[in-house]
Parts: sequence; structure tokens; C-alpha cells
Amino acid sequence: MTSSGTNPERRPPDDPVGSAAWELLLPAVSAPARTRGRSLQAALREAVRSGRLVPGTRLPSSRDLAADLGVSRGLVTEAYEQLTAEGYLRSGRGAGTWVGGAVRAARPRARDLAPRPPGTAAGFVAGTPDLSLFPRAAWAAAHRGVLAELPHQDLGYPDPRGLPRLRAALAELLTRRRGVVADPERIVVVSGVAQATTLLGFALHARGLPTVGVEDPGSPQHDALYAAAGVTTVPVPLDEDGICVPRLLEAGVRAVVATPSHQFPTGIAYSARRRAELLDWARSVDGFVLEDDYDGDFRYDRAPVGALQGLDPDRVAYAGSVSKSLAPGLRLGWLLVPQTLADEVVERKRTMDLGHPTIDQALFARFVERGDYDRQLRRCQRAYRERRDALVSTLDEYLPGTEVSGIAAGLHVIAALPHRYGPQEKVLARLAAAGVTVRPLTDYAHARAEPDEKRGVRLVLGYAHLSPTRIREAVRLMAEAARG
Repeated sequence: MTSSGTNPERRPPDDPVGSAAWELLLPAVSAPARTRGRSLQAALREAVRSGRLVPGTRLPSSRDLAADLGVSRGLVTEAYEQLTAEGYLRSGRGAGTWVGGAVRAARPRARDLAPRPPGTAAGFVAGTPDLSLFPRAAWAAAHRGVLAELPHQDLGYPDPRGLPRLRAALAELLTRRRGVVADPERIVVVSGVAQATTLLGFALHARGLPTVGVEDPGSPQHDALYAAAGVTTVPVPLDEDGICVPRLLEAGVRAVVATPSHQFPTGIAYSARRRAELLDWARSVDGFVLEDDYDGDFRYDRAPVGALQGLDPDRVAYAGSVSKSLAPGLRLGWLLVPQTLADEVVERKRTMDLGHPTIDQALFARFVERGDYDRQLRRCQRAYRERRDALVSTLDEYLPGTEVSGIAAGLHVIAALPHRYGPQEKVLARLAAAGVTVRPLTDYAHARAEPDEKRGVRLVLGYAHLSPTRIREAVRLMAEAARG
């Protein structure tokens, strides 16, 4: 046996502490010689953290443990000294080495808190794209190209607004596709619309605007996002043209969140008259419209309705992302901010995260510049139109008399079931029992709303993540459950 290797003839000592040390540390001392000392220290540290060596346990002497493990005494002595310095062990002259009492950490668990679709027989989850459409090959090619060409200095801290290359690419893209007024100097690259919302909340709060109107029904996320910035949301009802401007005046707010191109969740597009009224209101109160263009690229009956921001870029803050077109896990979006809010938004972005990751920004810029993003949008639009058509026709086949609305754009529809299927509470109970995941329109009301029995049970049915075959099967199952 040599001092630098393990001894296969050695047996664990008879005492329990020695046995524990032997079992825990043998894999560490089998590491290559250059890393054996670090491996031994890591193994001892983990044994204390996990509780396998409990506080007060006396460890073998460095001489005995080195002999048992078949390593040099110096390796063990160094490990003891390092962990004593860190507080894991304690020692006294002539008193030996003991496990210290400072450690309280349990073995860490890597839990996954990511939202997952429910494991049900059929799930019509609104706002969920088909992640299998992600363009892996084109994305990988763009990644290789970026790593080959990215200047070294671009790997430093970026402009908090984003790389100039990406802001210029986004300005061209959004001007062309969404009709916005896109000055690259007023574009901020963000981690999705959620971060854009929070940044705007901080900017509004700093300007003395403590409340913001939200569409009712509308996205349930706005309340928590604005609350994080110290801003209170005020529900404002809708009519067939969009948000009710007189009710905005009654609420006394000077900012409002709107989804004018395809209202979430009702699916209506604001009329031209209502758009003009909304902008007139913003000017009259010296306020702002916060436009969430969450799925504006996906319109199926004609060209997408242009963004509201294009009519008054000084009164409308415009936010969008790649969550529906590529994948929400990329955490990549943009915010076009009015000049009067720009300084506060940019400074908040700086203090929040020092800017978006530069490689991700350069990658997406290249993806846009080379036309890959336009191709991806066309691919998604074809797939989602096919799925919308499958859903509408299948609802007509299995649930005749169902009124379907909001079908001109987006990734979901509103399906109003006929009265014969019964009141909402009973219908939802039957669907849940059959393993069908749906949400009624009333779930998206900010103020408490009772079902409108005159209009039947209105369900928000997301379809983008389902193939036409799965859509047909899910509707069939839903129809069987609804009939009871």
C-alpha cells in the first residue's frame, strides 16, 4: 500500500464512527490524485450537512483515518483544518476533532416549481403554445453563428435597454408587422411581458400614479404584478367595442392596461371608435395606455390589426414577447416606452438585473435579421389556424348549438354551450369528473361575477397546444361529459 492510493485489503474499523467515515469517504479518495484532496473535503462537508455525521461526533485521528483510507496523513490533516476553518468541525489541542454544531442545513432538494399542464384526459388551457414547434435546428444554427462572431466586449454588462443590434432589429420587425412607431432608443429588452408590466408599475408609481385600470374580464396576472410595484389595480368593464371609457373616468385612474388587438379573454378587437376614445381619454387625464400585445401576430381572417401604440407613441407603452411564437422559457420580450417614462423604466431595469443576457440578445437579433423569425411566425400561424378550424368544426359536430366567438385571432376561443346542458356549476363538475380541464369565462373576472345563464356556460378553450386529432378526441370527451 502506498500513501497516495486506496488500500483494498483494508477493512472498516470496528467502532461505528470509523465505519461511517470509511463508507462516506472511500469514493472521494478514489478520485484522481490531483483532485483527491478537494474530493475528500467535499465528502466530509456533505456528510456533516446531511446529518450523517451529527454534531458532537468525534472523528478518527488524522493518522487513523489516513491509514483506514489508504491516503497520506497530510491529506486528512489538510481536510480537517479546512473544515475547521469553515465551521463544520471543531478541534482542541490534545482533544481530537469533532463535528461542530454550527451547521443546520439539511440535504437540499431541487424541486421543480414550473407550471405544468394538469395530467388530465383533455386540457383546453388558454395561452399555451405548441412547444414542439420550437425551431431547434434554426435556433442552434443561430447560436453557433453568434458565438463565432460576437465581439469580446459584447460579453460585458450590456446597455440595460438591450444590445443596439437587437433593438434595431426589433424596431424594423415591429414597425413592419405591428405598425408601431419604434425608435430603437425607446425599446427596452425585457424578460417577457411580466417584467415589462412590473417595470411600468414602478415607473407609474414614481410619477405619483398609484392605481391602474385593468380590463374586466382580463388577465389574472396583472393584479399581482402591479402590486409588486406598489400599484393597485381597478377593474373596468368591457362592452362589445372594448373597455368602457366612461367607467375609466369614474374610476379616476390615469393609466389602463389594454389588449386592443385581441382582448384577453373575450377575443374581441377594439373598434376604431373605441381606440380613438381611449386615446382621447389618455390625453385628457395626462395618462397612459399600457398595451399588452400578447398574441397580435396571430390573426386568421385578414392581416393583423395594427397596434394601438402606432396612433400615439407618447401615450401608449407597448409590450410583447416571444412566449407564443417561440417559447415562454426563453424569457425574452420587448417594451416600447413613452419618452416621459423612459428614464425611470431604464433605471429600474438596470437595478433589477443589469440587463438581459447578451448572448440571448445577439442570438435573437440574428434570428430576426436572417428572416428565421418571420418563417417561424408563418409556421405557427398555419398550424394554429388549422387547429382553430378543427376546434370550431368539432364543436359544431359534437356540441351542436354551441356559439363560438373570438375565433378571428389568437390561441383560444369562447364557447357558449346551449342551455340544455344545465347551469355552469353542474357542467363544470361533470367535465372535471371526466378529466376535462377547462376554465369558464367567469374565472377571468376581477370583480366577482355570476354566470350569465341567459348566454349559457361560456368556456375559454385554448387549442394551440393540441393537434387536430387530440382536439377532436378532447371535444368528444367534453361532449359526453357535458351531456351527463
